[in-house]
Amino acid sequence: MSSLPPQNADSGAFNEMLQISSQTENLEKLRNFIQRMVSSSNLESTLHNRIVLAVDEAVSNIIEHGYPPTQPGRIQVEVQANASLFSVLIRDSGRSFHPGEIANIDIRKHVQQGKRNGLGIFIMRQIMDEVDYSFQEGLENTLRLVKYIT
Repeated sequence: MSSLPPQNADSGAFNEMLQISSQTENLEKLRNFIQRMVSSSNLESTLHNRIVLAVDEAVSNIIEHGYPPTQPGRIQVEVQANASLFSVLIRDSGRSFHPGEIANIDIRKHVQQGKRNGLGIFIMRQIMDEVDYSFQEGLENTLRLVKYIT
């Protein structure tokens, strides 16, 4: 794991990285890292916890679905920020996933049906301005979450 304080934090521009293994006990490290990054950015404070939640959902999904529990892998989280955007790139080499095949959820129906899971992508799409996923089969998955700063 590597994490340094953001460079040029006064201008809101920085690029920092965290690498963790795909184990749930690392989610606290991830949340602390993202909280430090949003606090150093030009994002409104009302968005900070939402961004942490969106990234936590993304990485939790990778931990749960990307790697077998007996063979944890690496997850790399890179934050890039400047005066106009806050971007999080999440890379892993677990199983690929196709979020474009997941339709938007009717949240009322979802709750009425008593479902408790399956809201990760919905949450990310609600919080972030862009949610882009790409993969190179058998090599790397990349999820890009972007929030524009106005």
